[in-house]
Amino acid sequence: MKTKTAIFLFTISVVFSTAESPKPRPANFRLNSTAGLRMIDARAEVVTYKGRRALHFLPPEQPPKDGYSTTAILNDTNFKDGTIELDVVGFPGKNADPDNRGFVGLAFRVKDKDQGEYIYLRPTNGRADDQLRRNHSVQYMSLPDFPWYRLRKENPGVYEAYCDMEAAGWTHMKVVVTGTKARLYVNGAAQPCLVVNDLKRGQSEGPVALWADGQVEAYFSNLRVY
Repeated sequence: MKTKTAIFLFTISVVFSTAESPKPRPANFRLNSTAGLRMIDARAEVVTYKGRRALHFLPPEQPPKDGYSTTAILNDTNFKDGTIELDVVGFPGKNADPDNRGFVGLAFRVKDKDQGEYIYLRPTNGRADDQLRRNHSVQYMSLPDFPWYRLRKENPGVYEAYCDMEAAGWTHMKVVVTGTKARLYVNGAAQPCLVVNDLKRGQSEGPVALWADGQVEAYFSNLRVY
């Protein structure tokens, strides 16, 4: 009798433990509306690009005179650790500088304009004939203190890497963040193409954002945060 009672109580405890600790569900952002976005140096419209609804960045009505980036902060997100998945397209606009590579990606633990952790792509480098350019296909930077050029100068090859991708085609990004570490997986790969072991802002938290260079035709779709 005591054995049956113990088994019954154990079963009940497992049921209640499972009920009290549900697995986190991803927050899906279809990006088929500009609602809930705080645009910085950018405007946005919803369009259909290569068969899917997407958010398309537009330059601000009065673009800054110097080079600038475009950002859309998701007001309802507060991200510390977890996974961010996103489909992006980026390619140089018709008036872009010759050395523009279609810079497009995401930011997390954002504080404000140009303040956060950034992981982005250089899509035109993915299949370039120049091997050195290929080696600069994906990039991590931490603003404002660690822009990409400082990281490249002080730690060559550590915060950027090669990854195959098609310019002007959809690329799937998956960023997994734990503490001060981040991993970037591209197009469903089982292994990361970029490993960052020392996120420069430490164990901070903040919103998730969409990001692109101001001269880039940038499209975003199917954002998931969990």
